[in-house]
Amino acid sequence: MASPVIHHFYHRSTNTFTYVVACPETKNCAIIDSALDFAYNAGRIGTDYADRIIDYVRREGLTVEWLLETHAHADHLSAAAYLQSKLGGKIGIGEHIREVQQFFKSLYNIEDVSGDGSEFDRLFADGETFQIGNVPVRTMHTPGHTPACLTYVVNEEAAFVGDTVFMPDYGTARCDFPNGSSQAMYRSIREKILTLPGETQLYMCHDYRPGAPGERHVSTVKAQRERNPLVHDGTSEDQFVKIRDGIDQVLAAPKFILPSLQVNIRAGRMPPPETNDKRYLKIPLNVLGSGNLPLDF
Repeated sequence: MASPVIHHFYHRSTNTFTYVVACPETKNCAIIDSALDFAYNAGRIGTDYADRIIDYVRREGLTVEWLLETHAHADHLSAAAYLQSKLGGKIGIGEHIREVQQFFKSLYNIEDVSGDGSEFDRLFADGETFQIGNVPVRTMHTPGHTPACLTYVVNEEAAFVGDTVFMPDYGTARCDFPNGSSQAMYRSIREKILTLPGETQLYMCHDYRPGAPGERHVSTVKAQRERNPLVHDGTSEDQFVKIRDGIDQVLAAPKFILPSLQVNIRAGRMPPPETNDKRYLKIPLNVLGSGNLPLDF
């Protein structure tokens, strides 16, 4: 059983890692957690970062089999649909994306999102298996950050954890998004991810350290169990929940949460054009945080 070839890209403006995971025997590959460029102040979408991924795939002679999302991201816009239009492949995500779609479909008051996950080509259940070429992949439902978070365990040697754990000196993702749960996050990490063999490599979706030189994208189960400040060995669920919830109470909303989720629940597609043939991303007012301003002005 061949080990996968893993190549990473770093989207510096959103601190996001994208991975191309390839089978060395068949040259089939998966692209995990891609991103579009987005200039918020101009409302302009760009594809420079995604085009770098396309260039790599073509240069290496790879065939895209899968475009995988670990969850519906709140900090960047997925490039899955754009990459699919250029390279093919099936867009996959965890089956609990339905819950996320239903919540945000209501929040944005949009009608074109199904709420049943049919925008995606494949909805993965917990413990499901599939292949990237000849390389086996197993899914783990790892909720907490969102109810739909999924970890992809590739060849039982690498796990793509999305926004569950971060690097061992940084901690974990937040748990205060709709239907997030610090209790669920603790169990996802301690009872699933950190029960993998100690040498298993954990591939991060983000590195948020401000001003740090370079970027770090991979750790191990052993390192997390020894050094993660929030979930190291010996940390109880009650301890984790108290600390995590305390941190989350003072965090600001991610910069791109409102535009990104409209795209990401559509599997990376833009909203449909309106009667003037232009597309719009909605910004619902006074739905995040405590800024409940009066609307009579």
